[in-house]
Amino acid sequence: MPNPRPILIIDDEESVRHSLSGTLSRAGYAVTAVASAREGLERLRQERFDVVLCDVRMPEMDGLAFLEAAGGASAESGIIIMSAYGDMELAREAVRRGAVDYLNKVASGDEILLRIAIVEQRLDLRRENLRLRRVVGGEGSFEGIVARSAPMQQLFRTVEKIAEFKSTVLILGESGTGKELLARAVHNRSSRKDKPFVAINCGAIPENLLESELFGHVRGSFTDAVRTKEGLFEEADGGTLFLDEIGELPLPLQVKLLRVLQEDEIRRVGENRPRKVDVRILAATIRDLGAEVSAGRFREDLFYRLNVLSVKIPPLRDRPDDIPPLAEHFLARCNAKLGTQVQGLDPAAMKLLVDYSWPGNVRELENLIERAVILCDGDRITPELLTDKIRKAPPAEAPAVPVFSDRSIKKATQIIEVDLIRRALKETGGNRTRAAKLLEISHRTLLYKLKDYGLETD
Repeated sequence: MPNPRPILIIDDEESVRHSLSGTLSRAGYAVTAVASAREGLERLRQERFDVVLCDVRMPEMDGLAFLEAAGGASAESGIIIMSAYGDMELAREAVRRGAVDYLNKVASGDEILLRIAIVEQRLDLRRENLRLRRVVGGEGSFEGIVARSAPMQQLFRTVEKIAEFKSTVLILGESGTGKELLARAVHNRSSRKDKPFVAINCGAIPENLLESELFGHVRGSFTDAVRTKEGLFEEADGGTLFLDEIGELPLPLQVKLLRVLQEDEIRRVGENRPRKVDVRILAATIRDLGAEVSAGRFREDLFYRLNVLSVKIPPLRDRPDDIPPLAEHFLARCNAKLGTQVQGLDPAAMKLLVDYSWPGNVRELENLIERAVILCDGDRITPELLTDKIRKAPPAEAPAVPVFSDRSIKKATQIIEVDLIRRALKETGGNRTRAAKLLEISHRTLLYKLKDYGLETD
């Protein structure tokens, strides 16, 4: 096997461990063998195994108890129960409790390998089905956005609240964070979801063509206007228009966009009469529009009009919890697109991804996974398939841990709580109800702590 599949043997008899280890090693498996169920549980929590072979009768903890204690690990690792002739009914009970199969301990080597191969095929199919469900917006997904971190869950709750209103939304975030995906989520959660969602990148179209693209033109209004054309505002009528990179919009067009926002009407190039439109505007930028206003490159009145509601997508480096599900999501999508059958990521490769700082954010991760899938000769992505940039990068900077001058747990706890409360209040603009939700405590508890720590006047 190019990448040997890891397999765990749990049996208190040394002769059984020795015999099975030899059979499986010669067949190309990476074998780990332990003498007790408790030791097996510890290894299962530390490492990933495709298959676990576990004896049903052992001292201290038997196979049934091991199966129950393994819990969620059995979803990733197929547990096969081994039994002697007199314990077959016990083995069948183990299957009813979640084991994927059982086999007789005295079975031949060929029979054992065949049963393991069958189990592996079933597990591969189950994992692929789970990945495909994630691709089409299943587990861990919000309108196609895969995320499970607390900051993103809070962002999704905000989207739910603002989606129904026609108010303009300004979406902030670094390049590659998924601003258009979030804009689509706002549209899809609104009453306009059955109407058009139209997107345009304001920085990708030449300035002399941008006005015509947005507002349309009449035949003969300029040299190349050989026919009358409606613009994107009319195309999006009744729905949503997403203006990506709004900071790139030239000043003359900023004036015209402000008029649309104020009066809900547009004028085609070369036409005198206005046309009413019902369009919700969502805008996005990586620029600091406040600084652009100060520099005279962006109109202050338009900035305030766009900034009625604003949301910020945190960069990927600030939400490492999202990296594993995103990597699995992109892997499943690549398999579906390329016809490949890469089963997952090696734990060491996943750790490198989690430790990397991702300057290109989610887009960079997606491109990296596709590259690794194309280069992969085995069934798992290993560290060698990642770029030098990722393998040699220093770990992302971890949050500073406070240093305490004494050994009092009570005082240390107070220092940590004060710091977390202040950060939550800063993040929510002083909104105590939202801060309590971020801190995962009740509003009353937060008020008590504010008073107790003398933070009410902060």
